[in-house]
Amino acid sequence: MLCPPPAPGRWRRDVAGAATILSVTVVIALWLANGGIRHLAGPGATATSVGRLTGLIASDLLLLQVLLMARIPWVERAYGQDLLARRHRMVGFASFWLMVAHVLLITVGYAQSGPSGLLSTGWDLVATYPGMLLAAAGTGLLVAVVVLSVRAARRRLRYESWHLLHLYAYLGVGLALPHQLWTGADFVTSPYARLYWWSLYGAALAAVLMFRLGLPLWRSAYHRLRVAEVVAEAPGVVSVYLRGHRLDRLPVRAGQFFLWRFLDGPGWSRANPYTLSAGPRPDLLRITVKDLGDGSRRARSLRPGTRVLIEGPYGTLTAAKATGRPPLLIAAGVGITTMRALLDELGPARVGATLLYRVRTHAEAVFRTELDDLARRYGVRVVYLDGGRSRSDSWLPAQYAAGDDASALRHLVPDVARREAYLCGPPAWMATVRASLRNAGMADELIHSEEFAW
Repeated sequence: MLCPPPAPGRWRRDVAGAATILSVTVVIALWLANGGIRHLAGPGATATSVGRLTGLIASDLLLLQVLLMARIPWVERAYGQDLLARRHRMVGFASFWLMVAHVLLITVGYAQSGPSGLLSTGWDLVATYPGMLLAAAGTGLLVAVVVLSVRAARRRLRYESWHLLHLYAYLGVGLALPHQLWTGADFVTSPYARLYWWSLYGAALAAVLMFRLGLPLWRSAYHRLRVAEVVAEAPGVVSVYLRGHRLDRLPVRAGQFFLWRFLDGPGWSRANPYTLSAGPRPDLLRITVKDLGDGSRRARSLRPGTRVLIEGPYGTLTAAKATGRPPLLIAAGVGITTMRALLDELGPARVGATLLYRVRTHAEAVFRTELDDLARRYGVRVVYLDGGRSRSDSWLPAQYAAGDDASALRHLVPDVARREAYLCGPPAWMATVRASLRNAGMADELIHSEEFAW
């Protein structure tokens, strides 16, 4: 039995995890060195000192969160979008609740050590202490971002709107900085603390400027992408072909995606994530877009010559994950775009590849001509799984309702346990497919998928 190689990027994730633990450890050590425990005596001292610690850790995690989503290439490659988004969300919520604890504890501590009540002390802190009014505004912005990041709220927002609102987190971080500089005891009294915090703030700012702004602008200016042609593929689905300068120098692989901004009028500033739907060529890129809302609907009306700004490439669902086993590609709906591109890059591994393509109706299948050509030229086995679902907990159509999904999968792909799988489709659907693959005998490390999470 073939043994899979170590997961790509695992050592990078270990380094990032160790750096996070080290960073929090340094913050606690600086708090101790600056009298954190010694300041626990006296009225309100315990609440104030612990409040300082929670505020410091909250700030540290907030800056680490910025670094996680600063689009640093080696971090992106190590985690992938779905895992990176989950870590980002986890760190963000931890930072948020520590920040809430900081505000409450500091207010309680100052109230206990003075003659004023809790509310008047809180107002006095905001109104009279240097930088605190800005910090309150920054806290308000961060609270808004956190509320909009709750899953129930995200489902009600378009990606474009959520992405734009989420940028206010950077403003919140910036507004919170002055109060730490002007009134933070750990910042004012310790040169080592000042060195640490300035370095961390500087690294976060540099990463955002370099990788969220500088690199995308440079690549867009250098490669000068323009729309070459828009082709209808299926009802509500179009492919956009793009040409540009020296695309062979664009470090992108099949299976990756960009954030695209088409400079065709109002709404150009809203980025949309689209995966390449064909292997990148030195003179041509292709994306395929399904009409799912305002942003995606614009794709069908793009005119040849429209200039394009790009941010990326992102994503880790590429042939770099291949272990040498025969590939099994499983796609649902517009997820076929990623699988179609992977078939271009798999090269010799395409021979013996099997593609299971889940669609509601055969007429909605995208790339039928191209898939038939791949079947004829390379022996790729393409199975269209069309029709309504057999059960609410199944990823298969109704004709497979008689047995369980794992048995149906073994019937469709008898050697499924000897293959490795690539999945692309809705998150809940992929989770069901993954469970079927495990039950059919495939090891979890041989199941490759990536969810575009936001």
